[in-house]
Amino acid sequence: MGYYKTIEGKKYDGELLDHAEKMTSGSGDGRISMADAEKLIKAVKDGDSYTDIEKDSVSYIRKNYKWTDAADEWFRAEVKKWAATK
Repeated sequence: MGYYKTIEGKKYDGELLDHAEKMTSGSGDGRISMADAEKLIKAVKDGDSYTDIEKDSVSYIRKNYKWTDAADEWFRAEVKKWAATK
């Protein structure tokens, strides 16, 4: 796994937060799209385990970044399906 970022005393996966930041800044409407969500799920799955830090990071990204409705719904379903196998 990559490095960590600490926000308000809590550790998060820095790579996942960086992905979300890049996806929402600079172009488009500032929301995480379906294409972005597909990239983000690949980053979540890259270690083939779902750690507490990754869970917290996904939760943070879902709460603190804007998503298209379709991307949010799809991403939540994909994480749930994948996490159930870990």
